[in-house]
Amino acid sequence: MKFSETTILHKRPLYLVSTWVALSFFAACSIPSSEAPAVHVSEESQASGNPSDIKIMADYTIAQPPSPDNPVLKEFEKRTHTKLTVIWVPGGDYADRVNVALATGDIADLIKIPNITTPLFLQLVKQGEFWDLTPYITNYPNLMTLDPKIWNHTQIDGKSFAVPAGRPLNGGGFASIRKDWLDKLGLKMPTHMDELYTVLKAFKDLAPDGKENTVGYTMRDWRVVEEVFTGTVGKWKEQDGKLINMILEPEMRETLVYLNKLYIEGLIPYDFPVLKENQFWELATSGRAGLTSETPEALFRYTMEQWKKDPSVEWTPMLSLAPKAGGKAFVTQTTGFNGVLAIPKTVPEEKMKAILKFIDYGSGGEGLDLTLYGIKGVHYTVVDGLKIANDRAFADSIGTATWGKMFSTPVLDLWQFAAGMPKEIYQRNMKIAEQKAKLSTGDPAIGLVSQTELKVGADYNKKIADTKVQAIIGKISMQEWDTFVDTLRKDPTYTRITDEINLEYSKRMALK
Repeated sequence: MKFSETTILHKRPLYLVSTWVALSFFAACSIPSSEAPAVHVSEESQASGNPSDIKIMADYTIAQPPSPDNPVLKEFEKRTHTKLTVIWVPGGDYADRVNVALATGDIADLIKIPNITTPLFLQLVKQGEFWDLTPYITNYPNLMTLDPKIWNHTQIDGKSFAVPAGRPLNGGGFASIRKDWLDKLGLKMPTHMDELYTVLKAFKDLAPDGKENTVGYTMRDWRVVEEVFTGTVGKWKEQDGKLINMILEPEMRETLVYLNKLYIEGLIPYDFPVLKENQFWELATSGRAGLTSETPEALFRYTMEQWKKDPSVEWTPMLSLAPKAGGKAFVTQTTGFNGVLAIPKTVPEEKMKAILKFIDYGSGGEGLDLTLYGIKGVHYTVVDGLKIANDRAFADSIGTATWGKMFSTPVLDLWQFAAGMPKEIYQRNMKIAEQKAKLSTGDPAIGLVSQTELKVGADYNKKIADTKVQAIIGKISMQEWDTFVDTLRKDPTYTRITDEINLEYSKRMALK
């Protein structure tokens, strides 16, 4: 199915409240209002009789999920004429819990699936166990503001069996750098990988913050380096109408040679393969690293205390990087969704429509405001058109880490603002995000499925990841990497994955 092209319009900034930021920052958070068209569900629904009883299973990524008497839950029930039972599952456990639910048949009326390619979900879709929403979704205006690319990438056999939990395509995770370090050392913003090496070496050798054991790059999510060299997100890249596996190409070898050089010269931490998340951030916030990878919103949250102690600290999102001088600039484009929302066929048709109306309401206009910011007068006030959040917003677990998980929130601002961020930093982030949108490259294989990969892909992926790390730290030589790649090229099972992915790719392209 193909949709007419629609875009999300922003007349003024939409600021995002991060519900897991410390309480002290909420009082200072200013948040302009969403201007998507409101969908007034409650009046129409009230006339239909009893409220729709909806059981929902979704993830959360903060310390505590909303309670059963949460005021936002009650407000959603009031506005959408529903009775909600939400099964909140910690994000780290969510994929396993979904698989258990799918395997046992104990599936909520609305269930968030972590990925459209989740094997058990695909199997049940093929067996007719989930609603084909294709004939219905065009009736829900907020859902139709999603980029058609996102809908296409979440289809199965050309049909929509789930609603994407939409997210911005652009402005997400990429490299960010200490611009104040660049200025202090008289260096310009690097635009390609050779310039980046020079900068990282200067960061280590000259230690602008005067800290011992300074490195250049934290190595948090070092796939960014890989993506710049290969020119794609993930392992697949479109070339002459086909997808090629970049793991087997010279660009992957260049990535490993580059990272091995950084490793040998101490420009990255020697123990990066075993570092935990908080240790990557300790490198960045202690003044021992000048490059890391994260969304601008999360970057500010993690480095806020560092900035407050020393206002000269300036972490800046990088616009793009090229593999070499004169090469094509690259910046990551996201998938455009954070899981998908599916409805099992055990749900009657009229109730299925009520569930779609509920999702639609929370995905735009006043419903999106409720999703992201809570209740006016309870969780925030409006001053000069800006939302000013209070401590109650934190206490009631408001925002993208909870309610935002079950709705579509593809506004560009989503990853550009964090509570406590000065207006000028937000405006800078938005400007960079808008520029990134003109350059970004995404994964051309989003949503494509190889049955062989579903069966054995995890084993191959682990072996490949381990071998990459061994090459970076010098445990194996590049000649041994070449031998490993040659073995993969000759492996009929691994080759079959490429053939199957290309078959699915050709089917997708034929639908355009």
